[in-house]
Amino acid sequence: MADPADPAPAPATRLRLSRRGIAVLCVLGALVAGLLGWTVFLSSALDVRAVAVQGLDSGKLGQGEVASALGGLRQGPLARVDLDEARKRVEALPRVAKAEVWRGWPHTLRVKVTERRAVASVRTDDGKFAQVDAGGFTFATEAAAPAGVPVVDLQLGQQANDVLDLFGRPALVRAAITVAAGLPAELAGKAGAVQVHSYDDIRLQLAGGATVRWGSPERTERKARVLAALLGRKAANYDVSAPDAPAVSG
Repeated sequence: MADPADPAPAPATRLRLSRRGIAVLCVLGALVAGLLGWTVFLSSALDVRAVAVQGLDSGKLGQGEVASALGGLRQGPLARVDLDEARKRVEALPRVAKAEVWRGWPHTLRVKVTERRAVASVRTDDGKFAQVDAGGFTFATEAAAPAGVPVVDLQLGQQANDVLDLFGRPALVRAAITVAAGLPAELAGKAGAVQVHSYDDIRLQLAGGATVRWGSPERTERKARVLAALLGRKAANYDVSAPDAPAVSG
């Protein structure tokens, strides 16, 4: 038990800054913040020195092409790069479907691209092949069609030609692209051509020689599932134009 005669403990000493000391600390803090801001936003200490690109899977789009699309954004402090503008510039490249851009401190601008994937090739008037993605966007034209990508072939009969004002060639090509885009990868690889005889008479020419009567582009997903099941039976002709009552012959 404490002796009542013992003196009370002295209160803890508190460190008190004078107004002058507080002012000095504020000035020092402002100087540090200003120096840091100058270093990050204005000096060349943290300039962009490299562009790193991910997602170049096709071998058709190079890192240099992506870097060039950024233009002047590759110069100056990394902190001042307008990332949204950088993304838009990269996405303006025909082969790029989507892009993400972020800062990789201290000196790298990082870009991740998702390249467009061809679902069909359309023969042009000069004999080349325009590559089209699932959205109908033409992003490249080459001398040959890519392997494993069906070629759209317009083989219009008289009846289709008579109604071209209603279903013009662009609409018929879009119908073929809708069919090609709806094919699973394993089926797309077997389809050498998408032949358009009319809007309601689209056919697939399989690499093995068999023909698939597809009908119109409606219910493409359902027709693709039915065809995948039918291909287990060897035949010369498959008909999924009415997917609830498919037929096989030959």
